Amino acid sequence: MIDVCVVGAGVIGLAIARELAISGKDVLVLEQGPRFGEGVSSRNSEVIHAGIYYPAGSLKAELCVRGKSLLYDYCASRGIGHDRIGKLIVATTDAEEQQLQDIKRQAADNGVNDLIEVSRHRLQEMEPALNANMALFSPSTGIISASDLMTSLLADLESCGGTLATRSSVSAVRYGTLGFTVRCDIENEPYEFECERLVNAAGLGAQQLATSIEGLSQEFVPPLFLCKGNYFAYQGRPPFSHLIYPLPESGVAGLGVHATIDLGGQVKFGPDVEYVETEDYTVSDDRLDQGIRAIRKYFPALNLDRLVAGYAGIRPKLQSPGDPFCDFVIQSEDVHQVPGLVNLFGIESPGLTSSMAIAETVAARLYPL
Repeated sequence: MIDVCVVGAGVIGLAIARELAISGKDVLVLEQGPRFGEGVSSRNSEVIHAGIYYPAGSLKAELCVRGKSLLYDYCASRGIGHDRIGKLIVATTDAEEQQLQDIKRQAADNGVNDLIEVSRHRLQEMEPALNANMALFSPSTGIISASDLMTSLLADLESCGGTLATRSSVSAVRYGTLGFTVRCDIENEPYEFECERLVNAAGLGAQQLATSIEGLSQEFVPPLFLCKGNYFAYQGRPPFSHLIYPLPESGVAGLGVHATIDLGGQVKFGPDVEYVETEDYTVSDDRLDQGIRAIRKYFPALNLDRLVAGYAGIRPKLQSPGDPFCDFVIQSEDVHQVPGLVNLFGIESPGLTSSMAIAETVAARLYPL
């Protein structure tokens, strides 16, 4: 019998599996795709977030702040590509300046005390192409190669005896007195095995997997809302040297169309917010006009000839359009009464930043001291 089966080999699943394998557990990771990390984890901004915006005491706030520290240390120790380039949260109107003060207080409540107020004059020196009255500078925000991170997590997992099985889709799970019986197809061949504990880290497929678990009441499976985010690449010389974020819009399920820079120096704008009914990763042309209007508020010199469709990602939202903030859901026996099962729902941003802290949390839930 396997100690733990982790379903999902994105950054969350791999981080959890690594944490458990390092502690001496026999771990099997199942991934329905042809390789690891090709779902939500491969289609994001690759930003290491500081933990600024989330309500104090929420899992998103606590795990982001903790995860940021763990992630920077891990990247430094493993030589994983990353850069602490910093982020500017910009106010383009007088009214928005007051909102910056609210954000600064929220950040402090979350334990983020390094934000620096930047005047218009200083902004012109830092980012000549930027249009803003003032900004908050977050020096602990950075960028990372998500692919390199996941490759390293997998290497750690395998070096501790853990296994990843790709092209492996779970069809049913049955809970019994000795643990779980997992029925799946591996490389199109039916397979069944037993494990003592089960982690559902299936991302966009987490709800579907949860509904297949015999013995789990469906009242504990929250609805899933697919929230698409389109990204647009900006060709040529980068106009910025820091990440540029507008103020978050009230009632909108995102942080606004921001400017990010990858480790190769490529600037991209996004993501926007588009609720969809099905998984579709086509970058919508009709979203471009809306994106342009948002970008020009802080980057009036935007050259449309340099702006091209990039890629799209889909967030596994727990909130429908217009709903208030929804936290991560890390659901264990104390909630659903199924020993040895942890379900993860709604692990969107800042999931990448929080991944190693989420792994600590899940391991503690599965094996409490």
